[in-house]
Amino acid sequence: SVNLGGLGPDYETIKEKVKKLKQQKEYAKQIKEHNMKIIASVQRLPAKPQVVSSVSRQKALEYAKKIPRPKIFTIRQSDEEVKEERVLPQTLNGDSLPRIASLETLQNRHEKEKQVVAAFRALHIL
Repeated sequence: SVNLGGLGPDYETIKEKVKKLKQQKEYAKQIKEHNMKIIASVQRLPAKPQVVSSVSRQKALEYAKKIPRPKIFTIRQSDEEVKEERVLPQTLNGDSLPRIASLETLQNRHEKEKQVVAAFRALHIL
C-alpha cells in the first residue's frame, strides 16, 4: 500500500512541523535562561585585584632604566663647507645675505651645463 500525495494541503504534516518548531523554540528559551543564570553567577565572583598590573608596570620601568640609551652621532662639516658658511654675499649697504641652498644648487647646475655646451661647441655639433 503506497500513500501518494493528494490535491490539497496535508494538514497532518503541517501540524507535525508546527509542533517541532514549538519544541525548538521552547528548548531555545530554556537554554537562554540557563546561560543567563550562569552569566549572572560569574559576574558575582570577585574580580581579580589590580595589584598585578602595578607590579608588572614596576618591572617594566626597572627594565627600561637598565637599557643603555643610543649614542647620538654628530655630523662634522668638511673644511670647505665651514669656509663657505663664513663668507656670505653682501649687499651694497654692507648687509650680509642669508644662504639659499636652492640657489647654490642652481648655480652648480648652471656651471655644469655651461661646460656641456662648451664641449658640444668644441665638437661643432651646435
